[in-house]
Amino acid sequence: MFDGFDALLLARIQFAFTVSFHFIFPALSIGLASYLMVLEGLWLKTGKQLYLDLFKYWLKIFAITFAMGVVSGIVMSYQFGTNWAVFSDKAGPVIGPLMAYEVLTAFFLEAGFLGVMLFGMNRVGKGLHFAATFMVAFGTFVSAFWILSVNSWMQTPVGFEMGANGQFLPGESWWDIVFSPSFPYRLVHTVLAAYLTTAFVVGGVGAWHLLKDRTNAHARKMFSMAMWMAALVVPIQIFAGDMHGLNTLEHQPPKVMAMEGHFESHPDGAPLYLFGIPDQDAQELKYAIGIPKLSSLILKHDSDAPLDGLDTVPRDEQPPVAVVFWTFRIMVGLGFAMLGVGLWSLLARMRGKLYDWQWLHRAALLMGPSGFIAVIAGWVTTEVGRQPWVIYGLLRTADAASPLDAPAVGASLFAFVIVYFTVFGVGVWYILRLMKAPPHAGEKGVKRTEKGPVRTAGITPGPTQNPGHNPDTLPSNHEEADDGR
Repeated sequence: MFDGFDALLLARIQFAFTVSFHFIFPALSIGLASYLMVLEGLWLKTGKQLYLDLFKYWLKIFAITFAMGVVSGIVMSYQFGTNWAVFSDKAGPVIGPLMAYEVLTAFFLEAGFLGVMLFGMNRVGKGLHFAATFMVAFGTFVSAFWILSVNSWMQTPVGFEMGANGQFLPGESWWDIVFSPSFPYRLVHTVLAAYLTTAFVVGGVGAWHLLKDRTNAHARKMFSMAMWMAALVVPIQIFAGDMHGLNTLEHQPPKVMAMEGHFESHPDGAPLYLFGIPDQDAQELKYAIGIPKLSSLILKHDSDAPLDGLDTVPRDEQPPVAVVFWTFRIMVGLGFAMLGVGLWSLLARMRGKLYDWQWLHRAALLMGPSGFIAVIAGWVTTEVGRQPWVIYGLLRTADAASPLDAPAVGASLFAFVIVYFTVFGVGVWYILRLMKAPPHAGEKGVKRTEKGPVRTAGITPGPTQNPGHNPDTLPSNHEEADDGR
C-alpha cells in the first residue's frame, strides 16, 4: 500500500509523529516535577495539610506522565539506526556522547530517586524525601539540557572537524559543542515553555473544579498558583522568545524569512505580516495583511533597517514556507493569549474576585491544553524551518536517510500510529480521569500493591509478614506535623 510513496518523506513523517507524541509528556513532566517540589517545600515550611494533599494529587498524574514520556521516547533512538543510519554514521562521534551523557546523568538520576519520591513518603525522613523530589525535578532539567544541546548543535554546528571518511569529529573543546551559539536561547525558551504548559494545565484543572464548587480550598490554591505563574512568567517567555528569534536571524536567516513570510527583500524596512497565504511556487505572500516596517523594528530595532528575503536564497535551500509561517503564528498567538489570561487574573486578584469570575475560569479551562499546542507548533517551526538540512548548512536531510524502500518505512509508521494512539490514548484518558476528580483532604498519593515495590536487594519486613503493621495507615511524620505535634 506504500509503493507509490517517497521513503524519505515517510521517514520524516515517522520521526515527526513519534517525537511530537513524545514531546507532549516531557512538556508536562518537566514543569510538574518542579511544581511538586514547590508544593512539598511549602508543606515542610508551613505544615499545612493542603499543600501535602495537592502534592499527592499531582504526584499520581506525574507518575503516569513520566512513565509515558520514557516509553514514548525509546523508539526515537532506534529510528536513528533504522531510518537515519547515514546521519548516525556521520554525526555519531558528536551527538552520540551527548546523548549518552543524558542517560548517564539525567536518566540515572531520575530513576534513582523516583522510587523514593513515589513510594517513600512514609519510609524515609521528610528531608530525604524532599531531597528525592528535588533530584527528580533537577533530573528533568538535566535531561532537557542534554537533548537541547544535541538539537542546538544540529541547528548551529560548531566545534567539530571533518574526518577523512566524512564524519563529524569533536574538535579541541567539547564545551564549544555543548554550548553551541543557539543553545542558551533554546534551553531557556523550551524550559520556560514546559513550565507554562504545566501552569496552564494546573490552572485549567483548578478552573474546572472552581466552576463546580468555588469554595473548594484545594482548587483555589492550585488555580491561584497557576495564575501567578502565568502572570509572571509569560512576559519573561515573550522576551526570551524575542531573543531566540534574534539569534535565529543571525545563524539561520532563511528560517526567519519563512516565519515572517518575506519572499522579497525590503531595503527600506520590512513589514510585519499578520496574515497571508504563502505561495512558494510563485514566491509571494498572497492576501498579505501587515504593519509597515514593524518587522525591521522588532528584528533590527530600527524601522528603516533593510531585511533580506527568500529571493536571496536558492530555491533548493528554502524551507517549506507555509508550514513555518503558520506554526509560528499559532505559537505566538497562543503566547499572547496566555499573557491575556495572566493579566486578567491579576485584575481579578486585585479586585478580590479571583475565585468568583466564572468567565476567567472558563478562559483558563479553555487554555488548559494551550501549552501543548504551543510547544508542538514551536517545535515544528524550528525543525521544518531548518530544512532542507539535518545538520544546518552541512548535511542535507535527503543525504542522511537510510537506503530503505517505502513499504518498509510505511509499515513501521502505520504500526507506530496504531500502537501510540491505543496505548498512550488510554494513558491520556486515565490522566484526564484523575484530573476530573476534585482534590480533597487526605489524598492517598500513588497507590502501592499489597506487597509493595519489588525488592532486589535484601529482605525488608512488609505488611504480609505482620498483618497488624501497615505503613500506609500508621501515623507518619507529615501527619504529626499537620496536627501540631
